[in-house]
Amino acid sequence: MCQAGRMTAAVLCIGTELTRGELLNTNAAWLAEALTTIGLEVTTLDCVDDDRARIEASLRRLGAEHRVVICTGGLGPTTDDITTECVARVAGVGLSRDEASLRQIEARLARFGRTIAASNAKQADFPLGCLVIENPNGTAPGFRLNLLKSIAYFLPGVPREMTAMFEASIGPELGALVQEQRHQVVLRTYGLPESEVNDLLAGVETAHGVSIGYRATMPEIEVKVLARADSREAAIAIAERASSEVKERLGDHVFGLGFGSLPDTVGELLERKQLTIALAESCTGGMAAELLTRRAGASHYFLGALVTYSNESKTQLLGVAPELIQQHGAVSAEVACAMAEGARARLGADVTLSFTGIAGPGGGTDQKPVGTVHFAVATPTGTISKQRVFVGGRNDIRRRAAFAGFDLLRRSLGS
Repeated sequence: MCQAGRMTAAVLCIGTELTRGELLNTNAAWLAEALTTIGLEVTTLDCVDDDRARIEASLRRLGAEHRVVICTGGLGPTTDDITTECVARVAGVGLSRDEASLRQIEARLARFGRTIAASNAKQADFPLGCLVIENPNGTAPGFRLNLLKSIAYFLPGVPREMTAMFEASIGPELGALVQEQRHQVVLRTYGLPESEVNDLLAGVETAHGVSIGYRATMPEIEVKVLARADSREAAIAIAERASSEVKERLGDHVFGLGFGSLPDTVGELLERKQLTIALAESCTGGMAAELLTRRAGASHYFLGALVTYSNESKTQLLGVAPELIQQHGAVSAEVACAMAEGARARLGADVTLSFTGIAGPGGGTDQKPVGTVHFAVATPTGTISKQRVFVGGRNDIRRRAAFAGFDLLRRSLGS
């Protein structure tokens, strides 16, 4: 099943709900990343609707061009779930009912007070000669078989079921087939556009014999350093040397390693330093609090947020003096600092972060155009503020502002 050189892989996701855009295809991204991590060269991500002719054409093409094919979807009980039938036709074999799978489906349905129907029973039908893959989280087992030149795996489309099945059996099996070893280091950056990151890293690939990939997740850039070698130890060493140079070139724009986001890094930093935080938000409208509390365990450091959209609420809830707002305007460094200090006093947090600005689309002036945001960090040693003018639509400005505030906070607290 393994050949010299790189093993190519394809992902095929089946479902009309995907091709119509009714459902986000998260399976393709998850599988592509998982297969790349294992060491396969993912060259194709395809999606096809619930049409027999198109499904079979896709299977024939991918099965002839790739060593590994992972297919999700179309294994359910309804009439549009036709993946198994299509696979059997392409493989030139019949279908056979697997009694062990049938009993597992019956037992699972019984736990929910249901009896098995004919539509459920068909989920125990598989192409002759395949290996059944158990699904502990659903009624649709998967299966594996050789399809043309490929080893092909077929999994249900429900992400939770698919990922569990892949991690339990398919990932380890494929890992054992890969001769070429890989190691990837992911560096998370903020504050530089993708083109500038690319230019700063010119020559690193050639100098270290690695591949560098980029993924922009506004407003962050992920830099992925991938090394290949005959042994895992050698691949790790190469990737680490190259990523060290990447960090040196990008400096403090690198805020973390691995997958995640800047708000997660800020949360980890607060937890490690045993600090609490509170937020005072105006133009961001609670977005910063939502981003910060996505991380599990946020209750260890996050005390709360005050969304003070009006001038009156800034005064009533945060103690910002009306004279200060009148003199400098609600969108000003002075008010941002007063908001941060007021939140710290009101909520008793170790550190606070505030935002005040113009998210648009209206409300801007020549002196303070749409996108102008002031943000401030208050700590026991003092308060600092920063001002930026962000571009984009209303939600883009709010998100960019939240991340800029988190970056100021990260730099204020140190590593």
